Amino acid sequence: MYKIIKRYTKFTALGALAGVSLAAVAALILEVPKQALAQQAGDVQSLRGETEIPDDNLAPVVPRQDTQAGSFPRAYRQQPPLIPHKIDGYQIDRSVNQCMQCHDWPYNVDQQAPKISETHYISRDGVALDQVSPRRWFCTQCHAPQSNARELVHNNFKSATDLD
Repeated sequence: MYKIIKRYTKFTALGALAGVSLAAVAALILEVPKQALAQQAGDVQSLRGETEIPDDNLAPVVPRQDTQAGSFPRAYRQQPPLIPHKIDGYQIDRSVNQCMQCHDWPYNVDQQAPKISETHYISRDGVALDQVSPRRWFCTQCHAPQSNARELVHNNFKSATDLD
């Protein structure tokens, strides 16, 4: 008799759990049409703007990078040289610097690329190093690729050689 009561209690608990689960699913089903109506009513804005889903948004025009043989002229004394080639996709992080594959000694000889300045091998304490100093590791902090991009902010900059 005890086994029958234990089995009955177990089935009753499972039945109650199944009933609660079905009630929760039914409540969710009833809520979906309300949310769908809210979207149709215009309360939700698309990130695509007014463009319909089957239509394509045009990608913004990306300024093309100038490339030329040799180096770009510098606008002032001690200006870091500009980068005369594309660097899209170059990995430069704490452990990898793809610029060094061409510009670090002795690779620059094989690649016929300019070697980085000797100042890049000096620590902040003035000690000469065999490797590039950590403070000079992130090239794009100072060196920038040349681009035909329009000025974002108007300025009256003149090259040092253009000043009277």
